[in-house]
Amino acid sequence: MERRRILIVGGGVIGLLTAIECVSAGHTVVLVDRGDIPCDAATSYDRQRVIRALHLGDPAATGAAVRAHGRWLALQGLLSTTFYEQVGALTALPAADAPGARAMLVVAGARARVLGPDDLRSSYPHVEFPAGASAVLESDAGVLLADRVLTTCADWLRRHPRAVLYPRRTAVTVEGTGVRLADGEVLAADSVLLAAGPWSRELLGTRLGARLVLHRQSVLYCTVPAADTRAWARTPPILSLGADGGAWLVPPVAGTPLKLSAASACRVATEIGDHTTPPAWREHLLDTFAGIIAGLRADWLTGTRDCWYLSHPATGGPMLAVLGGRVLSYAACGGASFKFAPLIARSLAARLTAAAPPVLPMIVRRRRVPAPAVRPAAETTL
Repeated sequence: MERRRILIVGGGVIGLLTAIECVSAGHTVVLVDRGDIPCDAATSYDRQRVIRALHLGDPAATGAAVRAHGRWLALQGLLSTTFYEQVGALTALPAADAPGARAMLVVAGARARVLGPDDLRSSYPHVEFPAGASAVLESDAGVLLADRVLTTCADWLRRHPRAVLYPRRTAVTVEGTGVRLADGEVLAADSVLLAAGPWSRELLGTRLGARLVLHRQSVLYCTVPAADTRAWARTPPILSLGADGGAWLVPPVAGTPLKLSAASACRVATEIGDHTTPPAWREHLLDTFAGIIAGLRADWLTGTRDCWYLSHPATGGPMLAVLGGRVLSYAACGGASFKFAPLIARSLAARLTAAAPPVLPMIVRRRRVPAPAVRPAAETTL
């Protein structure tokens, strides 16, 4: 096998896991990031991310999510740590849709059962579900401790003899199969992956960068009262809450806070800012969850965070761009890419190292597109 030198720009979950795949296959990796590695400003950096398989109406995406669950378990073994809390995941659905959703999960190899309205009221009295809703409870699902994932991956790479990490080095331009840094140094490689999250537009140039939409999502973090801790300890992540089905929550697990957000708190932005949540959006989320979580008060709130991510307007998902030669860009899109990150990283590593590329399992918002052939100056949405 030909040994390659792989340059990866971006120390988020996609960059770190792709680096692990490459060095595990015998190649050398240089990973650079504008911040620390991991960087707490990265979109990937958070306390929790939800892992679940259900993608309504999309058996292929559901099957890939089941495989991602298995790969996350395998990564815990490789990295000799624990970061996946398998507390299940609950998706609220109209009662008529729940049996079909469960059947699709079972066909994909996941364990799941349907909870009716009475089951939901008795099991989760502290959560208000949409009127008449049932839900599907997945057993092979739960919460990834995202910051621990990134820290563990970075530490593993630092100890690996074929990995070199360059924190606080900003990439400014792509030059052939190399990247020029802000200090003028050019890092050359056989293959390059740009996985710089919301900063990807700066490296892609006007033609491709302008096609990506920047989003800003507000999130609340809360501490539940001591009297409610037992109830929340039995609560899985819950999705499709609220009148419009756009609200979701992640329970406090392994010392993390209760995490709350909603689709209504995601908006298009023009420039990347800091992580400060404007008061109006904080109040919007508190109002949204006041009708969902029994007894929620403002004094539960212990923190907020605004996250930034890119999406391609045609799919609402990530964009894979082939920039010529062996330069790839993967502009990710928040939590969906985190969930599928082990599968995405394996496919990207296959391309970067010239191995036969499998179908890319980059599945976002119920759409799946097979991987394109690698070709110069090409772009594909996934």
